[in-house]
Amino acid sequence: MARAELMDFDKALELFEPVIGLEVHVELNTTTKMFSSAPNPANSQFHGAEPNTLITPVCLGLPGSLPVVNGEAVKYSISLGLALGCEIAPSSRFARKNYFYPDLAKNYQISQYDEPIAFDGEVEVELENGRVFTVPIERAHMEEDAGKLTHVGGSTGRIQGAEYSLVDYNRAGVPLVEIVTRPIFGGEADTPALAKAYVATIRDIVLSLGISEARMERGNLRCDANVSLRPRGQEKLGTRTETKNVNSMRSVERAVRYEIQRQAAILAGGGTIIQETRHWHEDTGATSAGRPKSDADDYRYFPEPDLLPVVPSKELVDELRAALPEPPAARRRRLKSEWGFTDLEFQDVANSGLLIELEATVKAGATPAAARKWWTGEIARLANAADVDASGLVAPEHVAELSQLVDSGTLTDRLARQVLEGVIAGEGSPQQVVDARGLAVVSDDGALIAAIDEALASQPDVLAKIRDGKVQAAGAVIGAVMKAMQGKADAARVRELVLERAAQTA
Repeated sequence: MARAELMDFDKALELFEPVIGLEVHVELNTTTKMFSSAPNPANSQFHGAEPNTLITPVCLGLPGSLPVVNGEAVKYSISLGLALGCEIAPSSRFARKNYFYPDLAKNYQISQYDEPIAFDGEVEVELENGRVFTVPIERAHMEEDAGKLTHVGGSTGRIQGAEYSLVDYNRAGVPLVEIVTRPIFGGEADTPALAKAYVATIRDIVLSLGISEARMERGNLRCDANVSLRPRGQEKLGTRTETKNVNSMRSVERAVRYEIQRQAAILAGGGTIIQETRHWHEDTGATSAGRPKSDADDYRYFPEPDLLPVVPSKELVDELRAALPEPPAARRRRLKSEWGFTDLEFQDVANSGLLIELEATVKAGATPAAARKWWTGEIARLANAADVDASGLVAPEHVAELSQLVDSGTLTDRLARQVLEGVIAGEGSPQQVVDARGLAVVSDDGALIAAIDEALASQPDVLAKIRDGKVQAAGAVIGAVMKAMQGKADAARVRELVLERAAQTA
C-alpha cells in the first residue's frame, strides 16, 4: 500500500497542535462470556479453540435466547474503574448499539452508552524522557466483543479482493471494558510517545489486577487512536480520525506519528480532513481509509430491555477498593529499591515496557539482574527483528528457567540464546529444548581433555608459548576446543584444563 504524502514531524508541530484521544479495549479473562455461559476465549485455558466451538444460542443471537450478566465481569470492571481513579456509578445500564456486521449475529452490540459503570478518572503516565503526564479518563464502560472475520483469497487479508470470508463466533460475547480518555492536550512532540506510554500503563494496571491476559498480539488489549490537528492559536478542535484496533504499543506510537504527519500535509496543502476510521498497516507503517466515522446518534442507542440496571452495593465497591494493588508509580519505586537497580538501570527497564515481565521472571526464580539482561537484551533484540512486542514472545517462567540453566552450568550464554530461539519457535520449555537439541554443556572433563590434547598436539608452537609463560596464547587452543565441542563447553573450564595440560606436558 502506498504511503500518503507526509510532512516532516517537526515542521508539522510548528504549524499545528496535535490533540489525541485514546480508546483502549480490555478483554476480561473471566471463565465465561459477558452474557452467556459459553467458555471465554480471552481466558488462556480456552485460547486457540477450534472456530465456532465456544458458543451458545446467546452468542449467535438466536431467537428466544436471553442475556444474563456475568457478575464476575461486573466486579472486574468496577476494580478497573477504581484503579483508574474513576467514580463508580451507583446505577448503570446496558444499551443496544445497533449496526450490521456479519460477525455480530444479532445485529446489535450490548454496550453501555449514557450510563457507564465508571466515569471521571485520571491516570498518571511517565514517559521515557522522565516527563510525567496526567491523562484524563472520561469513562470506562462494559460491553461485549464481536466475532472475528477471516477474509480468504486476497493479497492483503482484508475484505477488498477476497474471494470469501469465514466467520468465527468464539469471540462474540467476550466481556470487554472500553476505557475512553478525554481529549489529551499538551503532548506536543511527545504525543506519539505519550500514546504508547498510556497503553503500557493500562496494560500494567490490568495485569496487576489479574483481570486480563493483556496479550496485545491476541487482541486482549486493543487501542483505537483518535488524532486531530488544529492550527497554532486556534481554540476549535480539528476534525479527527480514528485508527482502529492497533495491537502493539510500538504500533500505537507509530500510528499516531503517521497521522500527525499525514494530516499536517493535507491541511498545509489546503485540503480537509475526513472524519473516518482508518486501518493501521504494520508492514508499510501507514494508515489507510476505512469508513466514515459514525456519531453516537447513528447507532440508535436505546436501553437494553432484557437486562436490569447494574446496582453495585457500597459494601462491594469498598471491598474491591480495599483489594486494589499498588498504583503503577508506587510499584515502580518499590521494585527499584528491592532490586537494587541504579536510576539508569531501572529507567532502561521502564522504557522497555517490560516491567511486568521482569517482575514475573524474578518471582519465578531468576535474579533481577538476570531477568533484566534477558528481557532488555536478547529477547528485545529478537522482538525487534520480528517486529513484534517482546512481552508476547516468551513466558516469564521460561526466562527464569533459562536463567537457572545458565546459573547451574548446564548452558553457556551462547547455548542459552539457541535454547531461547527454540522456546520462541514453540519447541517447548527450555529444558525440553535442551534435551531435544542436545545443547547441554559438556561437563565431562575426559571429553574436554581429549579435545585439548588433540588441539595442543596440532599446535606445537602455541604449546611452546604457553610453556614460556605466554598464557594469552591459550586462546587459540581454547577456540579450537570450543569448535570441536560445537560450543557445548564452558570456556572458563576449558582454559583451566588447557593450562593444566600444557604444564603437564612440559
